[in-house]
Amino acid sequence: MKSLIGYYWAALLLEGFRQDFPSFRPDHTDAAQDARKTKPSTSKPKRLRLVSSQPPADSKLRPELDYAMAAGEQHSTPQISSSSKNSSGRPVTPFWKEKYERDAWRYWDIFYKRHEDKFFKDRHYLDKEWGEYFEAQDGGNLVVLEVGCGAGNTIFPLLSTYPDIFVHACDFSSRAVDVVKKHKDFRPDRVNAFACDITSEQLIEDVEPSSVDIVTMIFMLSAVAPDKMPLVLQNIRNILKHGGRVLFRDYAFGDLAQERLMSKGQQISENFYVRGDGTRAYYFSNEYLVDLFSKCGFTLEEICVHNKTVENRSLDLIMNRNWIQATFTLNPVGSLSPNNQHVHHTREGKEDKLVVETSQKSDSEEIDLFVDFSNMFGISRYLDEAQIVRIKAKGHDFKIKVLAKEYQHTCKLTGLMLWESAHFMCSLLAENPSIVAGRSVLEIGCGSAGICSMVAASFAQFVVATDGDEESLDLLRKNTSSNLEAEFLDRILIRKLLWGNEDDMKAVKELSGNGAGFDCIIGTDVTYNPDAILPLFKTARELISDKGNGDSGAVLILCYIQRRVDEDSILSAAKAQGFRLVDKWINGVNESNGVISSWFCGNDVCSAFWNVTFSILYFQV
Repeated sequence: MKSLIGYYWAALLLEGFRQDFPSFRPDHTDAAQDARKTKPSTSKPKRLRLVSSQPPADSKLRPELDYAMAAGEQHSTPQISSSSKNSSGRPVTPFWKEKYERDAWRYWDIFYKRHEDKFFKDRHYLDKEWGEYFEAQDGGNLVVLEVGCGAGNTIFPLLSTYPDIFVHACDFSSRAVDVVKKHKDFRPDRVNAFACDITSEQLIEDVEPSSVDIVTMIFMLSAVAPDKMPLVLQNIRNILKHGGRVLFRDYAFGDLAQERLMSKGQQISENFYVRGDGTRAYYFSNEYLVDLFSKCGFTLEEICVHNKTVENRSLDLIMNRNWIQATFTLNPVGSLSPNNQHVHHTREGKEDKLVVETSQKSDSEEIDLFVDFSNMFGISRYLDEAQIVRIKAKGHDFKIKVLAKEYQHTCKLTGLMLWESAHFMCSLLAENPSIVAGRSVLEIGCGSAGICSMVAASFAQFVVATDGDEESLDLLRKNTSSNLEAEFLDRILIRKLLWGNEDDMKAVKELSGNGAGFDCIIGTDVTYNPDAILPLFKTARELISDKGNGDSGAVLILCYIQRRVDEDSILSAAKAQGFRLVDKWINGVNESNGVISSWFCGNDVCSAFWNVTFSILYFQV
């Protein structure tokens, strides 16, 4: 036992390294569901127009943007909470930050492989917003560069409206460029489409220096890391004529999508987030955008912050979406003042201004924002990226379909992934069948893998595997049916269980046999969320059997990697619900030769997981 303790103290030294590879479990509580259904407000939309030569100083997120929508709940009025309440999600670690930067091209390639030209609508609004700029003067031809052309949703509407323009179109994703070249309206004599990483490759290799009249940047710059944005603008300067314009539209600070990303622990840096598919998004404030362009030699002509109230009747939702629109001109040589402040110029007949527009828009109208309803409110598209993982434990060899761990910071449904504690507990159950032999077993928060339940089914009287997410349960059914023989498959029941939900708890308890409760409850990686701890133990207390005592009594076993919830908080919540701690194994260290220590005798489970420090708590009532 001493050697085992020493072994795990050595493993503790690796904890700093492991912090760059965090694992998270979803919040299964009814109260902590991060999306609540809302009903549209009956108040009339307001329209506000402000005129100013400087951007507004207020940069705080507005609380009305943080709508929540809980599955199965109905409310007569929209649910509103402040952003500060939900902004405590853990930031992306340096390891993942570097990975998302390094593999940025890959995520966009996957995006266009999946969607091709069917995701964005054609952007016909460019004619309405900036039509005067595309009118060629003196019968000449206008040259346009579309940076981040995607599938061509900007360039082809422009080409059809303005026959005298020539368009250079570049994108980070070579697959997107291929989609452009396959478009029915693509003509090499009017479009030069090429792949280019504008943060590291020079545009002048494909475009003549100082030859472009207009550069369009439509929801493009937000995908670039903030520290590389100046490189993008300097690159654009090289091919833009003096006095040429940049037409800009992108995400604005305070957009609902930013609120949701903030609350899910997907922040890379200030105002910069990773989405569910690995692509990234920056949310611009007026101050940041103007300062960024002015320092790179551009002058602000006009900037508008658009606020749209979007209603989706089919989902019974109303949402506030914000985006920022601006026009910049390239300063002539020497136009920067000594203190590097931009020089104001005004369009003829118009004053330099900030415009804030507020209006209402139904979901049937185009809003041209990347985050659609399904991405924002949890209708997952990730199963296309699921992979087969082989898990071996004594006497068991599973091939399960799960989502790759690289999605741990981006996918709302982390139950679609396999976490270390489940693998660890699965091995312990396989080595120690007496833990569940002949008992009624309940697994809470099992996710889609279900490997602990599948091992338990080989020895238990029966097993009920539960999770709070329907999509995880659907995948769980497929995994169990493809891995278990009929004899053992008949011993597993799969049910939905939201912790604290009375209807769910009642339905699950009825499965225990005369409603007596379960002899053994197992949970792996279910203690990471502080708000979930109390509902977890309330649910476990309601569903555990009160029969028997001592060694024959019902048990609750929790296996986890300690993260945001410390041991004392877990034990306090357990005691408040009537649970008694019988034994504990904290970070690989057991203070006595108790029940848990016996599970490691005569096997090499610890050595198989030497680089991860687990904790196990063993309770009875």
